[in-house]
Amino acid sequence: MSVFTGWRAALRIARRDALRAKGRSALVVAMIAVPVLGVTALDVTYRSADPTTAEQLTADLGSADALFSDQRSGPIEQLPDGDMYMPVDEEAVPDGNGPAIDIGTTFPKGSRAIDIRSAPADVTTAYGIANTYIFEVRTSDKMVRGMVDLVRGSYPHGAGEVAATEPFLKSTGLDVGSTTTVRNSGREYRITGVVEQPNALKTNALYADPGAVLAPWKAGAKNDKKVIPPNERPVQWLVEGPAGAGVTWPDILRANESGVLVKSRQVVLDPPPDSEVPLAGKGYQSYAGGSDELSVAVVTVVSMAILEIVLLAGPAFAVGARRSRRQLGLLGTCGGDRRHVRAVVLGGGLVLGGVGAVTGAVAGIGLTAVLRPILEDLVGHRFISLELRPVELLGIAAFGLVTGLLAAFAPAIVASRQSVLESLTGRRGVRRSSRVLPVLGCSVLAIGTGVAVYGGTTGDSGLVSGGSIVAELGLLACIPVLVGLLGRIGRRLPLSPRMALRDAARNRGRTAPAVAAVMAAVAGSVAVATYMSSSKAENEFDYVPSMTQGTILLSSSYSSENDVAERLPRVRPAVERSLATTGRRADYRRVWAGSDCNVYEIESCGSLEMVVPAGKDHTCPLTGKGAKALAARLSADEHRELMRSPACLTRLMPSGIFNSDMSSIVVADEALLDVYAKFTDPAAAEALAAGTPVLLNKTYAKNGEVTLKAVHRYSKEDKKNRAQHPGRPRTTTAKLKVYVAPEKYAATPGISMIMPQKTAERLGLHTSPAGSVYTAAHPPTDAELQRARAAIDQAGGGLWVQDESGPYEMEDTMLVILTLLAGLVTLGAASITTGLAKADAEADLNTLSAVGAPPGVRRRLSGFQCMVVALTGVVLGTLAGLVPAVALRLVDLREALKAMRAEPMESAYTPIVLPWGTIGLLVVGVPLLAGLLAMAFTRSRLALARRAG
Repeated sequence: MSVFTGWRAALRIARRDALRAKGRSALVVAMIAVPVLGVTALDVTYRSADPTTAEQLTADLGSADALFSDQRSGPIEQLPDGDMYMPVDEEAVPDGNGPAIDIGTTFPKGSRAIDIRSAPADVTTAYGIANTYIFEVRTSDKMVRGMVDLVRGSYPHGAGEVAATEPFLKSTGLDVGSTTTVRNSGREYRITGVVEQPNALKTNALYADPGAVLAPWKAGAKNDKKVIPPNERPVQWLVEGPAGAGVTWPDILRANESGVLVKSRQVVLDPPPDSEVPLAGKGYQSYAGGSDELSVAVVTVVSMAILEIVLLAGPAFAVGARRSRRQLGLLGTCGGDRRHVRAVVLGGGLVLGGVGAVTGAVAGIGLTAVLRPILEDLVGHRFISLELRPVELLGIAAFGLVTGLLAAFAPAIVASRQSVLESLTGRRGVRRSSRVLPVLGCSVLAIGTGVAVYGGTTGDSGLVSGGSIVAELGLLACIPVLVGLLGRIGRRLPLSPRMALRDAARNRGRTAPAVAAVMAAVAGSVAVATYMSSSKAENEFDYVPSMTQGTILLSSSYSSENDVAERLPRVRPAVERSLATTGRRADYRRVWAGSDCNVYEIESCGSLEMVVPAGKDHTCPLTGKGAKALAARLSADEHRELMRSPACLTRLMPSGIFNSDMSSIVVADEALLDVYAKFTDPAAAEALAAGTPVLLNKTYAKNGEVTLKAVHRYSKEDKKNRAQHPGRPRTTTAKLKVYVAPEKYAATPGISMIMPQKTAERLGLHTSPAGSVYTAAHPPTDAELQRARAAIDQAGGGLWVQDESGPYEMEDTMLVILTLLAGLVTLGAASITTGLAKADAEADLNTLSAVGAPPGVRRRLSGFQCMVVALTGVVLGTLAGLVPAVALRLVDLREALKAMRAEPMESAYTPIVLPWGTIGLLVVGVPLLAGLLAMAFTRSRLALARRAG
């Protein structure tokens, strides 16, 4: 019999065996399909979320040939992609208020063009007043397709209609058919439809036909000086070139001579040689994006996913081989030797591996298609299409097939070594655990961890992923010994958990592969979750707040001192009714010297500042001479401490929130200390009451005193104050005794010193009511902010509400998707693996019923067996997942230190934060769910079964 004939018979036997045991075969297929599904979904999502150049051009240009925009800086030179340009006269300053050119003269002859105009505006909502962007463009024109698309309803037509984006409708409580009024012009518009920008789904905007909004607004501002004209952005033009010609590079060069920047579809897709690009001759190049390069984190997690497929498939075929041992024994009685037994088991791996790989690949594509709207919302833009790369998908499926074959290799060897008698009688035999394997496993674990950490410190992604896999394999070798220790734990436990632990220890050949499979699935989830939680903590540390968290600021525009003082008492009650505020209110006043710089020209107004004393303790060492040399010697933790020192916080913290200048001095009482600075020291309150300022940043103090420098310069137009202070400007320097707050209050955003009103008067400074601060019960919602703005508008305007929204979560899109897929694979793998373990232990459950055990014992024992497998796998998987996560953070630390040493004020803080919520959910949720599922699907009573003999 030829080799091919033998394999044909083995495959036929394997196929019939798979069809005969449909339930077990389905579990084996699922074990291979689940990770293949995850990797396939990841591949399709990654490729679809990363638009091609042609797709990005459609998002930028619609269906037009080019986008023209006047830069108002004289003749320019640009790169072919239109993303970078330089004025021919490098000293030319763009003049946004200068005369615009007739841009139509720069279009190719025979072109058709439509303009895009935009400006921010206040509009009425279902709750009050909101600020949004209004775009004037003919959205019904075919040139706009792909740039702005209709979702539902109809495009706006005429002067009284607009279309809105979904985020605008969601935040304002309006819908199609609702009306909104542009407050600046007083015109009312009906919302006719919902549109979206496919490349920016979170855009909050309104769209109208050209001339529908901005023209009447400008006319109103021209006739009424109280109406502020629109703050328009530069006009852009979508251009459709002559038929068959498009917009060529010579067309762009001619437009550049008039100062017009052009982005042409034809030129971007087929750029001219560098010899024809003047800017390229000066050394400028287009930015080459890294869209085809996966991050180190993605490479590592995908590498672990490959190992996961192997570990998940292994126990599946081991169980299949044991369930088919009688059939394999019969094969031996018919003259088959070990080669034939191995061929049958490997044939099963080939058949089920192929089915699992194809099923996983198809299901991965289908899952991505079903979840496409959710994924698009997650990444913030539409997928132009689901990009399927046949080579990659075939490679994933082929790897699943090969993995199935390799995973069946070890069970095939074990099955071929069993004697015919053992196979026919069902005896498993007794084998002592290897004493060398755990020692070898611990050594491999240590080596793999060391390699991964070394790769992290050197930035080598290959060492990180390779070391992580080696470490996981070392932990895998330790599993049989760890499982053997479980039996000793359950001596004092109740019957069912005690039997489950002893059964797991006694049947290590069944338990260890199942534990390894769960471990592999959990390791990927923990690695991703740890990396993301650490990155989030890093972003939170790097974020510089504009206000104290949990506060709301009602502030003025500082344009009119008398108006603000008059409006504030009317506005405060309305704002307090609109927003969820708690506790008391803290009022504050702004302070200045000379004429007010908010009203008069900067050359003719005064100034006020605190003088920083000389000395090392008052200067940030990360700035100035010697900063880079110091940064080269600092560790990340040492740099972090310096960055948060009072001297460096003067450079880091924002100013101008409470005052228009950079002094960060406000006039207030102890209420502001309590409500805003969260500083409740009675001694500080007494100091303010006695006329002593409270200094929040000790950098400005020396021997308990602050030097205050004021330039009393008065404008000729400031007739009231000029009459009281004639003559030349004078400069005064005053030393003030201050109460110095503890060091931690130096990080208070926007305030360095709080000065009592009588102290400002004594120094000859001017003050004016500027606003109030409240403690927020919760972050203001869109509806609450819109109500507050409406209340302010009714009181005459000139004030606004601010809150601290916290750091913007700039998460890596692929890591978010990896987290979702890793969680899905973990849950599926744990459920399927424990199901296989339960199937393999069916004989033990039948024995329980035969000896008279109560029906509930079968359920509880099955549940605890699966719980033991899942819990052990989750704990070990958590430990295995920490290795790549820590190594990846070391890669980030290396890059952060490199950036910090180039720019010392750049943060190098790279924490490692464990995701305790995710770990707790895995440790508790996955084992509990596995146990409950096993109990639910285990029969309480013994079912009739075919005799083994």
